[in-house]
Amino acid sequence: MRTLKDINFKNQRAIVRVDFNVPLNEDLQVTDTTRVKAAKPTIDYILSKGGSCVLLSHLGRPNGFEQSLSFQNIIDKISEILEHKVLFCKTCIGPEAESKAASLLSGQVLLMENLRFNQEETKGDLLFSKGLSKLGTIFVNDAFGTAHRAHASTTIIANFFQNNKCFGSLLEKEVMAIEKVMNDGISPILAILGGAKVSTKITIIESLIEKVNHLIIGGGMVYTFTKALGGKVGNSICEPDYCNYALDLIDKAKKKNVSLHFPVDVVAGNTFSNNAKQKIFDVMEIENGWEAMDAGPESIKKFHEVIIKCKTILWNGPLGVFEFPNFSAGTIAAGKSIAEATINGSFSLVGGGDSVAAVKKFKMDNDMSYISTGGGAMLESLEGKILPGIASLNK
Repeated sequence: MRTLKDINFKNQRAIVRVDFNVPLNEDLQVTDTTRVKAAKPTIDYILSKGGSCVLLSHLGRPNGFEQSLSFQNIIDKISEILEHKVLFCKTCIGPEAESKAASLLSGQVLLMENLRFNQEETKGDLLFSKGLSKLGTIFVNDAFGTAHRAHASTTIIANFFQNNKCFGSLLEKEVMAIEKVMNDGISPILAILGGAKVSTKITIIESLIEKVNHLIIGGGMVYTFTKALGGKVGNSICEPDYCNYALDLIDKAKKKNVSLHFPVDVVAGNTFSNNAKQKIFDVMEIENGWEAMDAGPESIKKFHEVIIKCKTILWNGPLGVFEFPNFSAGTIAAGKSIAEATINGSFSLVGGGDSVAAVKKFKMDNDMSYISTGGGAMLESLEGKILPGIASLNK
């Protein structure tokens, strides 16, 4: 793995693929600056070593040029967060882009316009990639959130830089954090998987069973297992077509000596709303007219006992409908248990959009060892896939 320290940036222009795909409100203001802040260490390092930076990123999913998704709207905010005056170019390839990039002085930063205004970006177009490569002398990929896409700026561009390419600080940290769980974790290793459907987590579950000692299943996935084991799920989310798979999974876990942990009780509501009437059921005895939406008090105690004894912890997915305050207790409790284990020396990695959103909402983000910035990339890494954006740096 070639990292920033393996490259001499003095008097060099570094093309840095960042992930500035930030959420915006109706007034086109950035509502979460995490991704911009995450890129700052790489940019600071390059500038401190006498280089300049040409930043490439996408924003949203535009269909051609859309003014509301232009980086020009948020360039001042990006400059504020990075603590550098960031120059702007209204295109990303061609004579104007090359001229602006070539005129950069050491210590300067230039942000190019939204890559996805060009359909060639997502198609991984070779000529477009070559055009991007002309903007600099070194390529640095620091966008883990897009590393699972074989796009022009994340993967194909790397082909134009033989030994002048490397991992950015953020990408390096992301890869090392996943390695720490999947290959170098200290036992006991625990994975906590939440989310609505078993069908969306099949490959992740099967990959993790090869790596972990304990697996906690939470969220809507639970009730497919409940039904498979002959229980009553009431109105709870369930995938009957995956009941046989759920039984196979239980069998695989036994053969691998992996301890599977399910809720023993659940908090259900008579409607899917925060203000629903609540009732606690045994996980195998959920009555008709009730929908399970959170882990119950006995489950919270049980999960805490598992979490607190594990030395490596991966959390992907909430344990209930945490968006509803009245059904967030299970997710909050899991976060507090992981935080306690982390304080006691365990390594904790939180990844996947909803679990990251949960730890931020409940202000636990500073209590975890590492929070991943990549949703889809994180999930594909957990499936054991080699991400194209990472493979291209190692060629």
